[in-house]
Amino acid sequence: MNVAELAEGRRLVGFKQVRRELSRDNVRKVFIAADADVSMIQEISRMCSERGVPMETVESMASLGRACVIDRGAATAALQRTTAVKKAYKNIWKEVT
Repeated sequence: MNVAELAEGRRLVGFKQVRRELSRDNVRKVFIAADADVSMIQEISRMCSERGVPMETVESMASLGRACVIDRGAATAALQRTTAVKKAYKNIWKEVT
């Protein structure tokens, strides 16, 4: 795991936050703990593959939590897209719909 990636920019921590932002196409990379619940891993993996978002597996929830600078373990974490990219996606979406 490249901890430096989680230190830069806006990060999302936790299954619900990551799932919500993935559904909004607002994530550029996902980190998932190898010891997370299997159903969480499957759902996040499916969403990442459908959206073409790279996913990296981390050895444990504890190490992912430490990388996110929180006091507990984290099943998932993600790097949020930048504002400029989000605006471009919104403009494209408006053109398509």
